[in-house]
Amino acid sequence: MLNDRKKRILQAIIDEYINSAEPVSSGSIVKKYGLDFSSATIRNEMAELESAGYLDKPHTSSGRVPSDKGYRFYVNELLKDDNLSLEEIKYIQSKLEMRVNNIEELTKITTNTLSEITHYTTVAVGPNPNIQTIEEIKFILLGSRMLMAVILTDSGLVKETIIKFDDDINQEQVDTVSYLFNNKLKGKPLEAIDQPLEEYLFREMEYSVQVIRPIIEQMKRLINDEKDFYLEGTNKAFELPEFKSLEVAKKFINLIDEKDIMLDLLDTGFAQDINIYIGDENENEQLKDFSIVTFKHRIGNKDVGTIGIIGPKRMNYSKVISVMKYINQKLNGNQAKEENSEEET
Repeated sequence: MLNDRKKRILQAIIDEYINSAEPVSSGSIVKKYGLDFSSATIRNEMAELESAGYLDKPHTSSGRVPSDKGYRFYVNELLKDDNLSLEEIKYIQSKLEMRVNNIEELTKITTNTLSEITHYTTVAVGPNPNIQTIEEIKFILLGSRMLMAVILTDSGLVKETIIKFDDDINQEQVDTVSYLFNNKLKGKPLEAIDQPLEEYLFREMEYSVQVIRPIIEQMKRLINDEKDFYLEGTNKAFELPEFKSLEVAKKFINLIDEKDIMLDLLDTGFAQDINIYIGDENENEQLKDFSIVTFKHRIGNKDVGTIGIIGPKRMNYSKVISVMKYINQKLNGNQAKEENSEEET
């Protein structure tokens, strides 16, 4: 366990390294961080922190840089999560108070806002379809052989697809299909669109088997499609000193091109926590040079997806976590206002 002096010195070193991206010497932090220790004392403590694995010493410098262990201690024990300016708070408020029509729009706005404030690359994935329930299914006749199906869920997710038929269909058939689908599926999970549903609808609507089958098949494809995936601020990564290394830059490009890796990354962690993975803590070898911070994007009890930030291990964790917590607080505050407004009307 680190004593108070070592904690203060380690925090100063990590804060300075995050700001400067240069190895930190004892002299550079004495006055700047208000440490009331001599340079000699700080040098001794830095040597002990290095021996304990909290700091590393690059071969080309006399200064120290944080190790993965040092970053982990910093995140768990030393981090302050009130690192937002008034201007940043106002910017977040203005973005999140924009009217949106569905969860996809909200996720895009949130992802973009995180990237703009933190200057890191952000990724997001929509809510898990397996835990959503169906609010309504709408069918819109677009022509004699074409139909649009729109599925609305309790989380606000909207999925739509176009279904084409080999034979003509009419509005009476569409109205009957709409009644049957909603009667059977309203309040049920999305995964209820399956084979038993097909059999049920066939029994109820014998004269329109040719209408039911392509609807079921297309809607099942829609539900089983890959989750909605958003990526913001990729170019911001290459403004960071770490990405001047060709090797790191190549790893990052390969990483964001591998959608499966990104989806796996966003599926990890606990339902209501901010999750931080630093360097070697990432199981995937391609992530070892990076830190990943994710949080479950929730409004009330509704899962509306997961958002993550990808950056160097020299990430401004304080800023990232402050933004995530404030956005989460703001989103839930907006939801409470809307519900109160609806009750009043």
